[in-house]
Amino acid sequence: MLVADNEVPELAAEAKKLLHVLIVDDERSIRQACQEIVESLGYDVATAGSGEQAYTILEKQNVDIVLLDMKLPGASGIEVLRQVRRLRPDALVVVITGYGTIQSAVEAMKNGAYDYVTKPFGTEELRLLLERLTGHLQLKAENRVLRERVKARFGFSNIVGHSPEMEKLYRMIGKAAQSVHPVLILGESGTGKELVARSIHYNGPMKEKPFIPVDCGSLVPTLIESELFGHVKGAFTGAIGAKDGLLAIAEGGTVFLDEIGELPVDLQAKLLRAIQEKEIRPVGSTKRVPIEVRILAATNRDLEQAVVQGTFRRDLYFRLNVLSLRVPALRERRQDIPLLAAHFLERMARSTSQTKTLSDEAMKLLLAYDWPGNVRELENCLERAWTVNSDSILRPIDLPSGLYAAPSFTAGASTVSGDVLPMEELERQAILRTIDQVNGDKLAAARLLGIGKTTLYRKLKQYGSRA
Repeated sequence: MLVADNEVPELAAEAKKLLHVLIVDDERSIRQACQEIVESLGYDVATAGSGEQAYTILEKQNVDIVLLDMKLPGASGIEVLRQVRRLRPDALVVVITGYGTIQSAVEAMKNGAYDYVTKPFGTEELRLLLERLTGHLQLKAENRVLRERVKARFGFSNIVGHSPEMEKLYRMIGKAAQSVHPVLILGESGTGKELVARSIHYNGPMKEKPFIPVDCGSLVPTLIESELFGHVKGAFTGAIGAKDGLLAIAEGGTVFLDEIGELPVDLQAKLLRAIQEKEIRPVGSTKRVPIEVRILAATNRDLEQAVVQGTFRRDLYFRLNVLSLRVPALRERRQDIPLLAAHFLERMARSTSQTKTLSDEAMKLLLAYDWPGNVRELENCLERAWTVNSDSILRPIDLPSGLYAAPSFTAGASTVSGDVLPMEELERQAILRTIDQVNGDKLAAARLLGIGKTTLYRKLKQYGSRA
């Protein structure tokens, strides 16, 4: 998001707030013990001995975290959980259950609980859990504050990040938005070049006019000319009627030419003429049609090298490169990965009515990986993890195995004949060894490994194990 270096601490303080915790348990001793731990962390605390008391508090007070006993007088824990989710949908709920009733905790997590603890639990266990919940809530708050600030300033609500590289990009977008000249957007695949183009258009003087993206790399070469300039009836086989080109349809607005480096050389000359003369000639026509459009172009290729090689016209390159922006690769702004991850998980939560977060180990993997596919790869990775995950915490085992190749995680791996073992093999050995240690108790093994029972069975099936 768009913030100056000296604003980051101030913004972090703005995102951090006094957290409100509600403890719901019919045992007074449990309520008091939990209250002491929560207050020692500096949180505001409220307690309730029943579901009805909890509802009264939830209706009157803001609540960020709920510690909810699954066995309450009157309404069941699941019923109370559903009411909490209805009254305070953003609150994180941790259910408290007895050791012999783990299944009720699993059911609670399916109904939106964030995590669970089993009685008896230790002071340090609850303290660590609350600190992890705090980190999750503060990250969400910081992400929200950042997006709101950027939207308030320039409306770049879909671009996430506050690294120095992104701050520089935001300033350039702000300048480009106030112009009507062509802009060349450079960057690797998956960095979000189209989002940048949309931000330029929708924050500029043409924002009420059309924005039309064209993927030059996916169009059939023989049809690109017709798509851009249009054609008249009978211009070629299959042209049963006249068709306006995208440059004409976007009249008064913006045409975004994605992967401009893939445009055939002969069409580059026609595009250059259209930009310079502000008119086009549809295929098969002898008449020229005046146009008034802004051209934004993007590429992941080195156009200067393409000019040297003769695959891209020098005059078109200079015409498009009136102003150029470079979108940084994700590996160049790793500090934005937690914000991006929170942004994607928050969006998935809205679409599924579930809440999931990343474990510390999973976040370490995301930060260590180089992301050759950039932001798009990160989003796909988290969508995959969300799909295969069976509880509310995304762990390393849920992430694609390719992430385990990150240098910082393979450097210390066990070796055989001098070769590093693949992470998938290390994972398999860890799972089978844990099952052996607990004498085949798969539920106990899943608890020790920090994964869901469904995930464990899926992994065992994948390994072909009959354990």
